[in-house]
Amino acid sequence: MEEPEMQLKGKKVTDKFTESVYVLANEPSVALYRLQEHVRRSLPELAQHKADMQRWEEQSQGAIYTVEYACSVEGLLKQAINIRDHMNAATQGHSPQELPPPSSA
Repeated sequence: MEEPEMQLKGKKVTDKFTESVYVLANEPSVALYRLQEHVRRSLPELAQHKADMQRWEEQSQGAIYTVEYACSVEGLLKQAINIRDHMNAATQGHSPQELPPPSSA
């Protein structure tokens, strides 16, 4: 009869021990420690990604400005060529009706 009683007591002890370990492992302070550990490990990598993204954004803004400037220069050049052609035609005696008017690009 002592054998089943010992098994029951042993089971109770192991169950209480398991429950205590489970409660201790899931205590809020342990969870906060794990969060802090995770943040400390991943923060340098995240900071590097942020710096990379900011650098890429600056480069992109520079490229966008360059493209917009080139487009405006292209429009001005087309307008200047149109005006030149119009003036050449006028000095060679062509009537203004033969040429399209200069565009204001």
